[in-house]
Amino acid sequence: MSQATAIRTSDGKLSSAFRKRRAQNWFVLGLTYSAMYMGRYNLSFANKALSDTFGWDKTQIGAIITAALSIYGFSAIFNGPIADRIGGRRAMLIGATGTVVFNLLFGMGAYFHFLGTGSALIAYFAIIWSLNSYFQSYSALSLIKVNASWFHVLERGVFSAIFGSMIQGGRALIFFIGPQIVQHFEWQWVFFIPAMVVAVMGLMTYQFVQNAPDDVGFEEYDVQDASSGDKGQSGLKYVVKKVIANPVALTIAAAEFCTGFVRHGFEQWFPRYMLEAQKLPLDSPIFAKGAGAVVLAGIAGAFTAGTLSDWLFKGRRPPMAFVGYFLIACALFVVYKAPSVEWVIAAFVVNSFAISIVHSMLSGTASMDFGGKKAAATAAGLFDGMQYVGGSFVGLGMGWMLEKFGWGSWGVSMIGFAVLGGIFMLVLWNARPNTKVSAH
Repeated sequence: MSQATAIRTSDGKLSSAFRKRRAQNWFVLGLTYSAMYMGRYNLSFANKALSDTFGWDKTQIGAIITAALSIYGFSAIFNGPIADRIGGRRAMLIGATGTVVFNLLFGMGAYFHFLGTGSALIAYFAIIWSLNSYFQSYSALSLIKVNASWFHVLERGVFSAIFGSMIQGGRALIFFIGPQIVQHFEWQWVFFIPAMVVAVMGLMTYQFVQNAPDDVGFEEYDVQDASSGDKGQSGLKYVVKKVIANPVALTIAAAEFCTGFVRHGFEQWFPRYMLEAQKLPLDSPIFAKGAGAVVLAGIAGAFTAGTLSDWLFKGRRPPMAFVGYFLIACALFVVYKAPSVEWVIAAFVVNSFAISIVHSMLSGTASMDFGGKKAAATAAGLFDGMQYVGGSFVGLGMGWMLEKFGWGSWGVSMIGFAVLGGIFMLVLWNARPNTKVSAH
């Protein structure tokens, strides 16, 4: 048996061979996750097109959103332990395969005229999009599970920022091409095209991604997280102790419920808000510039949060998440007042910046820190799952609210959840993962 290759050089720095192999791993994995975002947020750009095509109101569209986000939330919670057991690489491949299949099937619904345009067709779309969400739920778990084995706890903020920017890349693609597809092609192509992109990246993941350094000949990497010093197997009892019975993890999960309400309340409905409340067509130059600024702000938010949490707060994530929640509340208040379209777009930009801060700190980084590399997927599943459970209320419930009270109720309905999330972060201000070995 050949000797494992050292990860560090004689002076304690990471070797160039390790850094090169790690870069290949995270780059392909990040692009795959980014592609899967295209196959998740495309529905928001077909929102009004579905209403126009089939005569559905916002409550009926909201039913599809609620079904899908609910399934994603609960699936992420239960799939976390599965991903911890089978490994992140295999879990990502499962998720990518399902995303391809169910995006194609959702688009195919355009041709199923035998279902009519009533409850049968709504049920079909709700079921298909819920199944897409089930497989989508593997994506974040997989990415976090793999990277927990490749990145030291003091590197994770910055590298979560890199991954956050790649996620925003997926949003950017669908933000830029989604309106063009809907304007110039039939709406179903906003589902067909992401399916093709995810298929390509799934093949790349199969070829280049591995679960851990020791799977490609390196020695085991002690990443100094909550799993450091644990030599036992990561079975159900282990992950329950590390995550489900951990009061810090449960508090983060409660905060993530709040994140889900404000994040998805914004992302699922803002294209339609711009169309109906601000009277801007999807191909408007103002809309295009605003969407571009929203994406760039998301990238900036991830980098700001990751860098400051590592360097200023020495690996603590709650302080930066608190800043994010505060900014979200301020931005939503501006949207509620809506003094002008310019002010609304500026608020959208700030909101995207702030949501990216919270998401990268809690779902992306705290799950690795407090779950540890052995239970990272379980922690990610709990945090991300609760975010989507919170988000499920912005489908049917928010659709009904918008039908009854109009767009003036939209921004203000989310402010309280941002404030509550910030309070949870104040409670956890100094929280850090416990390790059984000293850092070096």
